[in-house]
Amino acid sequence: MDFTFLIILAIGAAALFLMSSRQRKMQREQLSFRDNLQPGQRVMTGSGMYGYVVVVEGDEVTLEDIPGGSQTVWIKAAIARLVEPPVVDEDETDEVADDDAEWRDEPGAVPPGRIDVPDDLSSLQPPRDDEGPDTKKTQQ
Repeated sequence: MDFTFLIILAIGAAALFLMSSRQRKMQREQLSFRDNLQPGQRVMTGSGMYGYVVVVEGDEVTLEDIPGGSQTVWIKAAIARLVEPPVVDEDETDEVADDDAEWRDEPGAVPPGRIDVPDDLSSLQPPRDDEGPDTKKTQQ
């Protein structure tokens, strides 16, 4: 056998080993995640349904779409991931700056950066009648 063939074969075997070890590690993490499901956790299924864990019995998990809503039964393997609650930044405030208060004093004023859309069609132009014959006479 040629020495280069043995090197290529060794590199291929090492690549297969590394890829399979990563995959096994991910499978172990998923199995550990599914075994530690607790009622009240928000999860997403493999098909994209979000729900709250209500009951975990053996290989079955009962999910609720909203608290107090409809319940569905899933197998643990269908649970894809845990949904983390959104982090609320306490520094963010919804206060309005004083310089923005100027537009409020005027009647019918619209805040800057917004477009005022009327509720009715009274301001629209009547439709044009381009289908009919010309009534204008051209001068020759």
